[in-house]
Amino acid sequence: MEWDAPAIILDVRPYGEGDAVTTVMTEEFGVHRGLARGGASRGKAGTWQPGNMVQVQWTARLSDQLGSFSGELIHSGAAHAMQDAMSLAMLTAICSVAEGAIPEREPLPRVFAGLLHLIPSLPLGESTLTELIQWELTLLSDLGYGLDLTTCAVTGRTEGLTYVSPKTGRAVTSEGAGDWAARLLPLPAFLAGSAPPDHAAWRDGLRLTGHFLARDAFGHQHRPLPQARRMLYDRVSTQAEKDDAPENAG
Repeated sequence: MEWDAPAIILDVRPYGEGDAVTTVMTEEFGVHRGLARGGASRGKAGTWQPGNMVQVQWTARLSDQLGSFSGELIHSGAAHAMQDAMSLAMLTAICSVAEGAIPEREPLPRVFAGLLHLIPSLPLGESTLTELIQWELTLLSDLGYGLDLTTCAVTGRTEGLTYVSPKTGRAVTSEGAGDWAARLLPLPAFLAGSAPPDHAAWRDGLRLTGHFLARDAFGHQHRPLPQARRMLYDRVSTQAEKDDAPENAG
């Protein structure tokens, strides 16, 4: 058994002397694991890094075996992201979410395409958070946990959407929320198409997608949301609090 395809590296764990058990994602074969021979060695460690795109060859005697990887570097997403703390935090978060949430060997072409576009954009810094949150919404949708952010679940209106039900994943207007507003998740305006984002909006977007990732994508596996994803939320939340501090007000 064998295949050859462009792949994004999601996770690398040293194994034995110089090898690495590696998790990659391809368009056709989905999330796939294999043993990268020499992947943790000094000569090859730069290639086998989470966030890198590699032309990967996988071989195994039987289809259900771990198999072996060999590969050549196409794009060093890891090296570019390491130049900025926020970029690195975003890269670590999306790789850990993809590695943990996506069933092994289940193709999700839209999710893969989103990573192809997202990872090279990470050096732009925090502005890429908008695309990251939208990628997480796509991931939730393609896993079968899609949110409905187009119509109010109570009034049927398509404008003035400000909340999302944490139970149903459906949007709600302020009017429809009424006394239940405090129990709902804020819907950032940039996801409703009505305003550019700021740190508070990115925080609310990460809280929104993080809730459903934790409850559904990871919760159904009895696993917590990855620490890297929680740390990204904390980083953005801290910056939002700084923006709201009195010395930064108006």
